[in-house]
Amino acid sequence: MGKLQAGYLFPEIARRRAAHLSKNPDAQVISLGIGDTTEPIPDVITNAMAERARALSTVEGYSGYGAEQGEKKLRSAIASTYYKGLGIDESDIFVSDGAKCDISRLQVLFGSGVKIAVQDPSYPAYVDSSVIMGQTGLYDNQRYASIEYMRCDPQNGFFPDLSLISNADVIFFCSPNNPTGSAASREQLTQLVQYAKKTGSIIVYDSAYAMYISDDSPKSIYEIDGAREVAIEISSFSKYAGFTGVRLGWTVVPKELLFSDGFPVAKDFNRIVCTCFNGASNIAQAGGLACLSPEGLKAMQSTINFYKENTQIIMDTFTKLGFNVYGGKNAPYVWVHFPGRSSWDVFAEILEKANVVTTPGSGFGPGGEGFVRVSAFGHRENVLEASRRMSQLYK
Repeated sequence: MGKLQAGYLFPEIARRRAAHLSKNPDAQVISLGIGDTTEPIPDVITNAMAERARALSTVEGYSGYGAEQGEKKLRSAIASTYYKGLGIDESDIFVSDGAKCDISRLQVLFGSGVKIAVQDPSYPAYVDSSVIMGQTGLYDNQRYASIEYMRCDPQNGFFPDLSLISNADVIFFCSPNNPTGSAASREQLTQLVQYAKKTGSIIVYDSAYAMYISDDSPKSIYEIDGAREVAIEISSFSKYAGFTGVRLGWTVVPKELLFSDGFPVAKDFNRIVCTCFNGASNIAQAGGLACLSPEGLKAMQSTINFYKENTQIIMDTFTKLGFNVYGGKNAPYVWVHFPGRSSWDVFAEILEKANVVTTPGSGFGPGGEGFVRVSAFGHRENVLEASRRMSQLYK
């Protein structure tokens, strides 16, 4: 714990926002920083959760502890909706209270003696959980010793040079990527799977933004031949259905995935889940099942389309101002380059002069220095107003 640097990124952003408001109490601050959803959960989903909640007040409808792995109907629906024809069935799926929580449970599975590799930049929970587990050395020059930082930038198309990795045990890989918004191609993911098969690495593939993909990029690592032998996939309803507060996600651990001694990884993960977790809320799981109904899928796609429209507004704004802009097409994040400048300095400038919260790129790793991430999660009027303010600031 002593190795961790300052606070976790997003609470630090919230602290700086609060400090700005304490000095400028009348400021109308718009947040396009922390990737929290803003639009209401569709009625078809909340109605299902309300019905389950009401049932709990009856003798016939009450239920207590459920299966730690999740309710069978929901696991089956996840398998048939997102993994049909990919060799994944309900027994491979573990329902949880969100992908972020499962990242930490997977770190318990891997233990303190492993060497990890992460995309640089990447979601900070991968690195911070590794530090907490004792997998890393000391922090120096924006990085922790013993972690392989796989640089992903415009020069390499946001896909790392795998030949530079020195045999990591675990590779954390997010596509579409948070924060850059880039999605790996089928050819790139094939390279990643082949690398893992060659080195004996386990890939932890974060597909939390897969429904935002609008081109032919794979939505699951299991679309790649051989991936079931080398990859775990984590995902979530948070950014599809607005479940950031409801909390519901899942992890896929295929039967084919084995440790080097031949022991099934799923058996150990099941033991950890049963020890550390009592299962996702049955009300949340009722909502998850409604998400995967025909009406629920249509409603989620409508919400996603709304955020994608926000993304286009933000991209157009920065592009017209002459910035190099990345991401956006397959993710609700826009990655804006400010060459030669500190990410935190740009964050402060935008907050102080435009009253808009963004996220400094360096908070996602050393490869994010000189960038800021702008989130498309926001009410339309706020996105339009923030874009107007940016246009005034950088005209």
